[in-house]
Amino acid sequence: MNRKNVWANYNATQLKAVDKFAEDYKKFLDNSKTEREAIDTIVNEIEEAGYRELNTLIGTKTKLKKGDKVYSVWMNKSIAIFQIGSDPIEAGLNILGAHIDSPRLDVKQNPLYEDNGFAYLDTHYYGGIKKYQYVAMPLAIHGVVVKKDGTTVQLNVGEDEDDPVFFVSDLLIHLAADQMSKKASNVIEGEALDLIVGHRPFVVESKEKEKAEKADSKLSAGEKYAIAAEKEEKAESGKLSGAVRRGVVALLNDLYGIEEEDFISAELEIVPAGKARDAGFDRSMILGYGHDDRVCAYPSMRAILEAKNLKRTACCILVDKEEIGSVGATGMRSHFFENAVAELMNLTKEGYNDLSLRRCLANSCMLSSDVSAGFDPTYASSFEKKNAAFLGEGLVFNKFTGSRGKSGSNDANAEFIAEIRRAFEKDGIIYQTAELGKVDVGGGGTIAYILALYGMNVIDSGVAVLNMHAPWEAIDKADLYEAKRGYVSFLQNIDFRNE
Repeated sequence: MNRKNVWANYNATQLKAVDKFAEDYKKFLDNSKTEREAIDTIVNEIEEAGYRELNTLIGTKTKLKKGDKVYSVWMNKSIAIFQIGSDPIEAGLNILGAHIDSPRLDVKQNPLYEDNGFAYLDTHYYGGIKKYQYVAMPLAIHGVVVKKDGTTVQLNVGEDEDDPVFFVSDLLIHLAADQMSKKASNVIEGEALDLIVGHRPFVVESKEKEKAEKADSKLSAGEKYAIAAEKEEKAESGKLSGAVRRGVVALLNDLYGIEEEDFISAELEIVPAGKARDAGFDRSMILGYGHDDRVCAYPSMRAILEAKNLKRTACCILVDKEEIGSVGATGMRSHFFENAVAELMNLTKEGYNDLSLRRCLANSCMLSSDVSAGFDPTYASSFEKKNAAFLGEGLVFNKFTGSRGKSGSNDANAEFIAEIRRAFEKDGIIYQTAELGKVDVGGGGTIAYILALYGMNVIDSGVAVLNMHAPWEAIDKADLYEAKRGYVSFLQNIDFRNE
């Protein structure tokens, strides 16, 4: 197959558009390091474009017509966005589906402890990571703490220049002979990925401790809370867990009104600290956290905002939990998407019934917008070059994913692929096809097979990534822009049904 370099095929106007879109995307990455942050950012943008919340329309029994724009958020971690077309919804949707969760470290429910003068948060890694990549680098804490009274406290610490950062320690090379002899998978154990969050002991004069409960005490609310917790701990166990830990407890209470027990109902994610940056002297690439899969989620969202005069109803679905199997109430295996489509149909002239819903889903077409492994010359032996994805050569299609003998794969129909080829040729979209490395080397999966269970046509398509699942991943700006162009073309041109 003849391959094209996207950069060489763009004119001056398109090159300016590439740079502008890349800047917009970097801002999105910086503001969307967790699923909740991504949803907040997306909702703000689509509401400015005229999208209305589905539950509000249900409450007012508002009827939908061609051109109406609707969205539905589920548990602040997943979203389905719709633009109504001229055809009945039963005729099928054109769907762009991506995920907005990324590999990271999660804080456990009973996390705070002290060991030899250091305060730690205990973590559990999320998704497939090389554990050694998360040590000795600046990390930030993002997430929410929900208190017993229902108050939600949002945390984002480590991103501003004045913020503190956090880190996981590593063994100095001078003492690391045994460590260096281990397999890479065992160099850092999962239980060793604990975050250092403090080192200064909590010290209060005895007379101030005595006055802690009195109105004339000079202590802060956090210090009073730490002293009370100290008394309770000593009364229950006869011993204390450490002055550094109590210092962290006092600060959390002062800064955020959080008590230690509030960790039980918290969702805190540890991610690399810092902003996405241009990479290379020519600024052709972006280095950042979370390209997998926000580099597909963002152009999918922008595509449905730009798509016009649609025949088939367009949908952009952005989901949680893909990195751990698409499980749970906010993953693709949940019924929240199916429920949203049913509610959408119920607000249209055609109305809802179960058979119409089933026909809609079976007649739908989907691009499962997920990243592909970019060919890396440094590790060329892991790729089969004829069927590898190359940075700078456009949107990537993976007819199948899975591992080895296509295990766990969605394998797209040839007729559907031919329809996409026709549409992309019409709009001059540059694309390539690929597999995820050599047949016996590894593999991976996406949400494609889950939507395919409805009988709809689905194929994986996305952007090639270097350093996939590392704290800092790299993508090509032209591929990002071409993905958006391809997604718009898909929404506007595909009208394909199974015979």
